[in-house]
Amino acid sequence: MRKDTKFIHAGRDKKYTGKAVSPPVYHASTILHDSVAELNDATKNIPNNSMFYGRRGTITHFAFRDAMVELEGGYGALVYPSGLAAINAALMTFLNTGDHLLMVDTVYGPTRTLCDTVLSRMGIETTYYNPNVGAHISETIKDNTKVIFTESPGSVTMEIQDIPAISKVAHEHNIMVMIDNTYGNLVNFEPYAHGVDLSVQAATKYIVGHSDAMLGTITCTEKYWKKLFHQSYAMGYTAGPDDIDRAMRGIRTLKTRIKQHEESALKIARWLKKHELVDLVLHPAFADCPGHEIWKRDFNGSNGLFSFTLKEGHNEAMTAMMDSFKLFKMGYSWGGFESLAMSFYDLKKERDLNLWDNYGPLVRLHVGLEDADDLITDLEQGLTHYKNAL
Repeated sequence: MRKDTKFIHAGRDKKYTGKAVSPPVYHASTILHDSVAELNDATKNIPNNSMFYGRRGTITHFAFRDAMVELEGGYGALVYPSGLAAINAALMTFLNTGDHLLMVDTVYGPTRTLCDTVLSRMGIETTYYNPNVGAHISETIKDNTKVIFTESPGSVTMEIQDIPAISKVAHEHNIMVMIDNTYGNLVNFEPYAHGVDLSVQAATKYIVGHSDAMLGTITCTEKYWKKLFHQSYAMGYTAGPDDIDRAMRGIRTLKTRIKQHEESALKIARWLKKHELVDLVLHPAFADCPGHEIWKRDFNGSNGLFSFTLKEGHNEAMTAMMDSFKLFKMGYSWGGFESLAMSFYDLKKERDLNLWDNYGPLVRLHVGLEDADDLITDLEQGLTHYKNAL
């Protein structure tokens, strides 16, 4: 099947659906067994989608996990209560006291907090590296480096990483490569075709797509599957069936939604690029975005997320603009059907490296499914408020 068809049929094996279109939602903690032999058989087959105990998963979980593997790749998939929980599970599974982690400096803020607090307290050293480093990642590898964590595009500033080059170097040193593939979702980036060993997603975002469920996923290669499975069970990770059902629903329309997000975001980004107050538009589809050529080579497209910076300004002007928006709401997320705007006054506080010299007022947009022209009108009046407040 072609990929578009897989979005409709993934996870819909009859062993999960019966005669229904979609897998049923199982609310279960205790799973009953009719005999000692059946109980023992379920225990032996725990990694293979057998009903054993609610935290291990039910048909609702198994169908979604199968869909994730079919659409993203890898050998196995697990589900977590949030994207950050999935990141935590990935790092805690494959790092031990005394190990060294290479973390991209443009990583999602809560991942940085995890590294600087929990991992640091456990005696795991983190070094933040330039997202544009490519094969020169070799210069930062230590004898005890065990994991290289990537996120492409970079959080907020949208730098694209050369994942194949990083993966090649990592594997030469027997180092595991992880990616936060939330931007890539199941449409825009294929992690296992580019050398990644483990892919994390905040399914809260585009997979769920409706801003009404928290969920994280991990897929990984066969080499790392059993360790990930057993460690995640030992740490008690699971997710509720209703949230998983929302994610499975979201998968069916994901490709169509991403196309619309991408089309509208590009129209708005091009409009912003011509605006007198705008300095930079940080969108990987634009030639002046760091890593644009890599994006053209490795990605299947973009989505609704990008940022822009302003030529001049201050906090009061930013506040006037943000408070004036009618359609762009403020909220700490993205990937839903609604449009969002978030302002970042000082990125220096969120980075270890001084990677670029434009730290002017920055706004990150998530362009939702509203009419693009209505969103442009909203941005135009917001920028007028900004200008008047200067």
